[in-house]
Amino acid sequence: MFSREKKTLLAEWWWTVDREMLGALMLLLTAGIVMSFAASPAVAERLGKDDWYFIVRHIGYTVPTLMVLVGASLMTPRQARIGGLVLLLGSIFLLGLTVLVGTEVNGSQRWLSFGGLSIQPSEFVKPGFAIIAAWLISEKFKRQNVPSHTITLVLLAIISGLLILQPDIGQTALVVMTWAGLLFIAGISWWVIIALVGLSGAGFVAAYVFFPHVARRIDSFINPGVGDNYQIDKALQSLSEGGWFGRGPGEAVAARALPDAHADFVFSAAAGEFGILFSLALVVVIVFVVTRGLWRAQALPNMFSRLAASALALQFGLQAVINLAVNLNLVPPKGMTLPFVSYGGTSMIAIAFGMGVVLALTRRNPREAIASGLPLNRVAAQQPAQ
Repeated sequence: MFSREKKTLLAEWWWTVDREMLGALMLLLTAGIVMSFAASPAVAERLGKDDWYFIVRHIGYTVPTLMVLVGASLMTPRQARIGGLVLLLGSIFLLGLTVLVGTEVNGSQRWLSFGGLSIQPSEFVKPGFAIIAAWLISEKFKRQNVPSHTITLVLLAIISGLLILQPDIGQTALVVMTWAGLLFIAGISWWVIIALVGLSGAGFVAAYVFFPHVARRIDSFINPGVGDNYQIDKALQSLSEGGWFGRGPGEAVAARALPDAHADFVFSAAAGEFGILFSLALVVVIVFVVTRGLWRAQALPNMFSRLAASALALQFGLQAVINLAVNLNLVPPKGMTLPFVSYGGTSMIAIAFGMGVVLALTRRNPREAIASGLPLNRVAAQQPAQ
């Protein structure tokens, strides 16, 4: 199936895709399955569900995640733009619907439920916005009269407004940071970057003033004696309890008491169950994915491909950093999954699309394909359409 002499789509994909990054993503998915076995039974028991409830669902989510990852990695740059546009427009519509008829959980209205399924549209808007913003900014390099920055700013305002109405300050911050990082990579003026930093600071102050749950989290972070710090206390206890090699699957006392041990606090649960070395290995894999994506992106000759791959890799890294910072009590608590490791079907599939596009845009060019032995009569077909 993957022979160099085979004239199949999968064979060409295998010999041109970044197999090192693909392997690292597979490692994260595997770690997620391992952690679902170790951390989720205790959560299921507390919720009155079967011990296998989250395990079966997590493995079930992994199947479409792999399909989306591989499917997206087969795209040409043009198909990636179309896919990103469809995803962006569809997710903006669903975000608006969520504000109107979404399911409320813990004071926030972030989910749409229908037919026994629940989706979180904010997860899909992130890769869609990164791709389309990259395309718009790349067009500025071709046609100076295109108001690319204005259009991306309008899109950012619409998305941020819908997210704040839920409210979801964390996802808002992630979208804004992705946009700012994209502008930085595109070479925007330092004065604009300083202005963006100032506006971001003003935004966080406004969030503290106008959203009581944000104020409570910040107050309890600054002064641990104020408010409910049960979850973060258990997370820190789990981090220190496991030592270098962990207490074993299902044996960490603090991890069993963590309400979100399978989701937002899976990193802390991993430290308790399998030890600090296992957790550090997860960090190393994540760092490899991000740096590999950024490095491969900078070598791309096409501006759209360079910006889109960079933005998506950066977004992957920023989400991981936020999750890890919460687990380590470096920032106030925020619901943010650890990419491919935390439980959550919507998050896994959305991230798979984004990283699949990174794999698609960074696939090797015909010259490299020839060097690796791809059949010459298939090389011309391998060059992606721009």
